[in-house]
Amino acid sequence: MENLKSKELYEKAKNIMPGGVSSPVRAFKAVDAEPVFIEKAEGAFIFDVDGNKYIDFILSWGPLILGHSYPEVVQEVKKACEKGFSYGMSTEKEVLLAEKIKKAFPFVQKIRFVNSGTEATMSALRVARAYTKRNKVIKFEGCYHGHSDFFLVKAGSGGLTFGVPSSPGVPESVIKDTILLPYNNLEKVKETFEKYGAEIACVIVEPIAGNMGVVLPKENFLEGLREITKKYGSLLIFDEVITGFRVGFGGVSTQKNIIPDLITLGKVIGGGFPIGAYGGRKEVMELVSPDGPVYQAGTLSGNPIATTCGLKTLEILEREKPYPEMKNNLEEFTRNIKKLFHKKGIPVSIPKSTTFFSIFFSEKEPENLEEVQKTDKEIFKKIFKGFLKRGVLLPPSPFEALFISICHDKNLLSDVLEKMEDIINKEI
Repeated sequence: MENLKSKELYEKAKNIMPGGVSSPVRAFKAVDAEPVFIEKAEGAFIFDVDGNKYIDFILSWGPLILGHSYPEVVQEVKKACEKGFSYGMSTEKEVLLAEKIKKAFPFVQKIRFVNSGTEATMSALRVARAYTKRNKVIKFEGCYHGHSDFFLVKAGSGGLTFGVPSSPGVPESVIKDTILLPYNNLEKVKETFEKYGAEIACVIVEPIAGNMGVVLPKENFLEGLREITKKYGSLLIFDEVITGFRVGFGGVSTQKNIIPDLITLGKVIGGGFPIGAYGGRKEVMELVSPDGPVYQAGTLSGNPIATTCGLKTLEILEREKPYPEMKNNLEEFTRNIKKLFHKKGIPVSIPKSTTFFSIFFSEKEPENLEEVQKTDKEIFKKIFKGFLKRGVLLPPSPFEALFISICHDKNLLSDVLEKMEDIINKEI
């Protein structure tokens, strides 16, 4: 595939943008490649500026469960745009979207819209500290909760891709109350609470880790977090920015019937437009201004275009109930991937949940960041480049989740398997 225009744009971009990108992973550094620049997308396909067509497993990093440019959603967004892009005022769509989210997450009594997952987690943490009147926070290695200062401690996603455990520019004074623990290690959590329990405001966790690749919670890990936080009067925050509406119409919290004190959402609730939200128990959320003293604001929060797109997306997901078929498609697809690699004698593990998954080149599924980092990243690079040449776009990092949409049907996934077999036979 020719990528002449992408190369030209990348050279221009590097002159005027850090690394030539607006988000680090887009630079393709983790796969030793140069980025492609995208022109348009439709359904399961994305097209670059050179006219190349790819089967897309990035899907804007998760929100596009309906695929790109779903016609019914596009029509709603067009109508909303004709009425104005942004008012900086309240709209009916905010209320309707909030009600739809509450229907999916019945324990959410109050919700506040923001513009990104980073804003959502940052705000939820502020509220948790105000409610408990404590400062210490527990987060887990490899979990990514946005790029706020107090979360950039051995973070996942872009931070993990570049091997940066914390970011320069983050003062030690800001992160001194952030306690890092291994994901899936409940004993470490218990030990930490025994030592600092009266000082810990909250535990924040991705209930299924999705930013060091997909790492599933061990049995009773999430339930244990709920039990421990209740015992010590700390809040439990589920960061469902990735898992919300990806694992089903709701999240991990509703599937497992574990009620956190706060959740954070993003991605899917905007249908691909920038949005985020945090919500939970009434007595906690009523600390948020103007009801309470915890200040948080945003001119574009709950803007009419994002809420329109998100509301229509959730309405379609609720109406069409696509999750069982998508889950079955993914089960069959990943089972066949394993067969291809095992036939070649290459160990592979594929943790998955309903509509997203990761491919790790290891004997067993990783349970934490340390085990993720020991997986074979060189094979992933070869797979990535082989697919790119054959018209399949994977996330350009071995530490990211792969996503499917309702457009990734059995025929399309069978085509991907044929390409995978060709890569394994010729390039691995």
